[in-house]
Amino acid sequence: MAKTVLVINSGSSSIKYQLVDLETGEGIASGLVEKIGEPVDGHYKHEFNGEKHELEEPIHDHEQGLRRVLGFFDEFGPKLAEAGIVAVGHRVVQGGSLFPDPALVTDKTINQVKDLAVLAPLHNGPEAKGAEVMRSLLPDVPQIFVFDSSFFFQLPKAASTYALNKEIADQYHIRRYGAHGTSHEFISSVVPSVIGKPAEGLKQIVLHIGNGASASAEISGKPVETSMGLTPLEGLMMGGRTGDIDPAVVFHLIRNAHMNVDELDALFNKRSGMMGMTGYGDLREVHRLIAEGNEDAKLALDVYVHRIVGYIGNYTAQMGGVDVITFTAGVGENDDIVRKMVCDKLAPFGVKLDEEKNATRSKEPRIISTPDSAITICVIPTNEELAIARKSAAIAEAGKDTYGNTFSK
Repeated sequence: MAKTVLVINSGSSSIKYQLVDLETGEGIASGLVEKIGEPVDGHYKHEFNGEKHELEEPIHDHEQGLRRVLGFFDEFGPKLAEAGIVAVGHRVVQGGSLFPDPALVTDKTINQVKDLAVLAPLHNGPEAKGAEVMRSLLPDVPQIFVFDSSFFFQLPKAASTYALNKEIADQYHIRRYGAHGTSHEFISSVVPSVIGKPAEGLKQIVLHIGNGASASAEISGKPVETSMGLTPLEGLMMGGRTGDIDPAVVFHLIRNAHMNVDELDALFNKRSGMMGMTGYGDLREVHRLIAEGNEDAKLALDVYVHRIVGYIGNYTAQMGGVDVITFTAGVGENDDIVRKMVCDKLAPFGVKLDEEKNATRSKEPRIISTPDSAITICVIPTNEELAIARKSAAIAEAGKDTYGNTFSK
């Protein structure tokens, strides 16, 4: 019988899920629950065996949504009881300093994840709730928290520490935690096999560029830098986020625009970035505007690329060189224009892009630089679900985590 893991990603008003085959690494079934707790009808989508099943109804809470999801598996397949499910893996954005490794879902770890919501208010609460519900619905299946921040817990202190008053930083747990860690870890582990070089000593930069965007640097597979910080706001320009900005802008807007904390939070996290500069968070629309001669869109894309190239330069200097740069996530995997703009900026350093390979759409991991390029450029689709599934299965098989929590039916 196949072994599978059900991967759950609970948001404040949505749930994404995928049943992953551990042997093939493929998603057997997947789905989405949207508009949980909203005054309008919610939306379910369940996909299996090439068929899509959809339903609209009011969804009052996560428990109702997840009960319906389990019903979809029973009704439309595959039946979880017959699918060899060994674990349920829950993606959690913020593990803080408490969770350098994945953890079994227990009463204690659920409360700890809820407490860490102060560092990720939009994410940790719903993620803890999703695990709480699934634990009650599937009590005989191990439930595991897998933390996005765990990979970057290994950062050198010089990279993770802010130059903030030490007492304040210690009291309020302020440091660079990073995000997208599951994706960065997965990609950096796949790169050696794609380029045919050993991981030992390999210096690489991973560009996870989607609506949320982050960069990281790894040596021998271990992270040495990342762009996101205490929260996912820091770093690259994103779909709705500012990325790096002078903190004094906050003081300026409080004093002169009389904005409060919630208004500033929404401005920096949702109404800025590409959305704030062009009216669109989707880069396909930005490219359309540029083709129509829109100067604001052109500037926004220039800023976007400028930030990416700046981080590449920073990380190359920090590592004393770079062997490979990998593009991943929605924009990184699909936007050949952005990839070309970045690589053109790197041409003086010996980067040579294979124009034909760059323009070719593919879901396969691939090298898009020429054989004589000084730096290898890759495009590798990320697979956070598979990474979460593997980590969850390992703990389920062991029956315990590194914190002393155990699971028994």
